[in-house]
Amino acid sequence: MTAYQPSVVTERLPKPRGSRLAAALLRLGGWEIVFDGLPARQGVLIGYPHTSNWDFVLGMLTKWALGLQVSFWGKDSLFKIPLFGTWLRWLGGVPVDRSNSRGIVGAMVEHIKQAKAQDDFFWLALSPEGTRRYLTHWRTGFYQLARGADVPLGLVFFDYGRKRVGVSPFFRLTGNAQADMAAIEAAYAGVIGKRPQQAAPIQFKQG
Repeated sequence: MTAYQPSVVTERLPKPRGSRLAAALLRLGGWEIVFDGLPARQGVLIGYPHTSNWDFVLGMLTKWALGLQVSFWGKDSLFKIPLFGTWLRWLGGVPVDRSNSRGIVGAMVEHIKQAKAQDDFFWLALSPEGTRRYLTHWRTGFYQLARGADVPLGLVFFDYGRKRVGVSPFFRLTGNAQADMAAIEAAYAGVIGKRPQQAAPIQFKQG
């Protein structure tokens, strides 16, 4: 391991108690959960590949099964829908205006830093693709968050090929985007989304 490669975080907190019902529903659907605990009380999670609306259902069932109090970003327009918006907030949703992504990222970095200072539990999950449609690259918001707040990055995977869902591994990013993204790409090798043709290449926008 060199200074230009992200380090795998091996520390783990005690696992919270999850929902037996959610775990049973996943088992009934033939899904295996892969998870051995979170490494810290604050961090960033990314879910990949995000190619179907079923990813949200799968992600929420996994969250409940593991007992994780994880927040997630969602389009602000969804939170304006009566009842549905209230339900999204109850699930842990945080509305964002995608037209002002830089301001959102900076504000969230400060929020995570404050959580660290107060030892409050806060993990934010988001999709690096930002959409179910095919893109040629990943968005950089997750990277800026994990680096700016100096917290671990956890890789959530939805592997429809092997029917496995979980979080592994956790990285400490170096700031060398090329090396960090290469490690992330290696970790996701072999993971197949529900609609594989819609999965974005694991790379940032060139130029």
